[in-house]
Amino acid sequence: MTTIDKSTIDFLKKLHKNNNRDWFNDNKPAFLEEQKKTKEFYNAIMEKLKEHDDIDKFKFFRIYRDVRFSKDKTPYKAHFAGSFARATKRLRGGYYLRVRPGESFLAGGFWEPNKEDLLRIRKEFEMDTVEIRKILNDKTFIKQFGKLQGTALKTAPRGFDKEHPDMDLIRMKQFIIVRNFTDKEVLASNFLDELDDSYKAMRPYFDYMSEILTTDLNGESIID
Repeated sequence: MTTIDKSTIDFLKKLHKNNNRDWFNDNKPAFLEEQKKTKEFYNAIMEKLKEHDDIDKFKFFRIYRDVRFSKDKTPYKAHFAGSFARATKRLRGGYYLRVRPGESFLAGGFWEPNKEDLLRIRKEFEMDTVEIRKILNDKTFIKQFGKLQGTALKTAPRGFDKEHPDMDLIRMKQFIIVRNFTDKEVLASNFLDELDDSYKAMRPYFDYMSEILTTDLNGESIID
């Protein structure tokens, strides 16, 4: 599969309106068919990614929701989603795609960096942001993604000068790139190519962040 079928979007719309176990069980054959086709599409994405990046693994997320700690008790996700991990300790970051009627998007970057990685990124930004701002201000980056996204502290992290000129970057806790798609774009015959173009456009950012997270502040490798 190199396209997303309209039947997939239609099924997800129906699931959103009928998000209960009885309806899902009655429509299980349709779900399995749409899941199969969508997995094949994600496999096509992985093959594209392997042409220009080193991909370690592909994860297709389950449709069943964990409702134990959620106010939303609907049992199913009304979307399909998958992620692609880059290989080896030297290649950091990952690719993601969610297909959901009216709310589809791709993403990449660093969702929940551990405290060591987060401190290393912040220390780099404290020292120099010339290169990262060049990447974020590139015309291709802005056209594809707009701006860097993610949650941030309301003030300076402990140990950092709250008057630092680059505090907008230093106080971030996530470093995510996002591109949204309409249903028309998702169903278009060139959707796979559009995804691949966006993933390619992430590489300067990934290369920069990978270098930071595999070296110390002196630029010496910390990878064995």
